Amino acid sequence: MKKVSQKTPVEPEKLIAERINGWAAMMGFWAAIGAYLTTGQIIPGLV
Repeated sequence: MKKVSQKTPVEPEKLIAERINGWAAMMGFWAAIGAYLTTGQIIPGLV
């Protein structure tokens, strides 16, 4: 006999939270790249 898995729908709030989290991660990545290109340091001001 086959097992039938029933997928529960993902809550819309979780989808929105994941999208915001991904957007923030991308902005942080590009901010780090920009800081490195302009100052030569990953975290400007940190010795």
